[in-house]
Amino acid sequence: MSFEVFEKLEAKVQQAIETIELLQMEVNELKEKNNILYQEVASAKEKHGTLAHENENLKQEQHAWQERLRGLLDRMEDVQ
Repeated sequence: MSFEVFEKLEAKVQQAIETIELLQMEVNELKEKNNILYQEVASAKEKHGTLAHENENLKQEQHAWQERLRGLLDRMEDVQ
């Protein structure tokens, strides 16, 4: 009878070991995915910064063109 108890205990220990191994594999996979996501976030932040800078430059360029156009329209009105 004690041999049966020992076998049951051994089976439970083996099952616990297998569960732990599976969980460790899952943790490693999640860590890899997390690292990839951190890299994607960093890349997106960098791209956002670049696009924000480019957007600001384009706004300034648009403003400059609007000022030029106003100047030309004012000149045309003065000529008429």
